Amino acid sequence: MSLTRVTSFAVSLDGFGTGEGQALEAPFGHAGVRLVQSFFGTRLFAEMQGTGGGRRDLDDALMRAGWDGSIGAEIMGRGKFGPQTGPWDDESWRGWWGEEPPFGTPVFVLTHHPRPPLVTGDGTVFTFLDASPAEALGVAREAAGGRDVRIGGGVGTVRQFLAADLVDHMHIVVVPIILGRGERLWDGLEGIEERFTVESVSVPSGVTHMFFRRKE
Repeated sequence: MSLTRVTSFAVSLDGFGTGEGQALEAPFGHAGVRLVQSFFGTRLFAEMQGTGGGRRDLDDALMRAGWDGSIGAEIMGRGKFGPQTGPWDDESWRGWWGEEPPFGTPVFVLTHHPRPPLVTGDGTVFTFLDASPAEALGVAREAAGGRDVRIGGGVGTVRQFLAADLVDHMHIVVVPIILGRGERLWDGLEGIEERFTVESVSVPSGVTHMFFRRKE
């Protein structure tokens, strides 16, 4: 059976997965790009951008596991698609991801305000669902065709799937910064570590990669 996975999800030392004040020009709010800076420098990110260069290091190697072709569908919250809230006032805006998003799979966006599917230039289909985590996972698994389903974020979406005990494997990247405000991943999840075996490795870039695998 396919796994439900969180891959390369970055949080600060104080547990925030995004800063305060998300906006069109600031997807991570006041955090800027600090949470994802280690990813931006990797060879994997350069390949996704179609450019040369990038580091071939442990960050690159560990993050590649989430982009190895094993993912068959992505679930994300509305805040990862774009900064709008409430009813869709302008359906012509096509989200932060452009016409060639990096997913390579069907994408399911959780929202209380469904809209018709959006198809990007490379054929990626964004489907907008008003559904519970379990319902959305059922739809995504069917679309994944036996491959794994990624819970892509944002913070609230990952937290909902963890609270519903629907996550099998999780890769958290702990970044050595203090944000102080924003949206914290672990709120309301006391004792969640008891469900998983946990391994970690710190790398020269300063981040710590933590791997949570569901116990048998």
